[in-house]
Amino acid sequence: MSTKSATIQLTEGMAFRATADSSQSILLDSSADVGGAGQGPTPMELLLMALGGCTAMDVISILRKMRQDVTDYRVEVRGERAETHPKVYTSLEVVHVVTGHGVSREQAQRAVDLSAGTYCSVSAMLGASATVTHRLEVVEAEA
Repeated sequence: MSTKSATIQLTEGMAFRATADSSQSILLDSSADVGGAGQGPTPMELLLMALGGCTAMDVISILRKMRQDVTDYRVEVRGERAETHPKVYTSLEVVHVVTGHGVSREQAQRAVDLSAGTYCSVSAMLGASATVTHRLEVVEAEA
């Protein structure tokens, strides 16, 4: 078992500097309607980014090992939240858009499935309390 940690330090207003063990940091903030200045993502937006980043790193790594000619790749994550507090995500949709030359839809789907079902720890964590679905779009790159 490994232990990770982060420190979250108030900077001003509702803005916080979140720093991980790796010394990497990000500024978190809230919108003006709750006292923030919108200088950074909110913690709930950060969860969407974490999910997208986790699965994206898995999928591109797997596609490269499969020797797929990917020229562009993006992940779009959308979350539906409960109406009442604590307003958790109840469902999350992850859309993988893979662009490349002759990318095999079957191989790309396999990469998405491996990430969703085996490798992406963020997806597994969020999936314990919300429905997480993955959708794939394969786009042929221009010559």
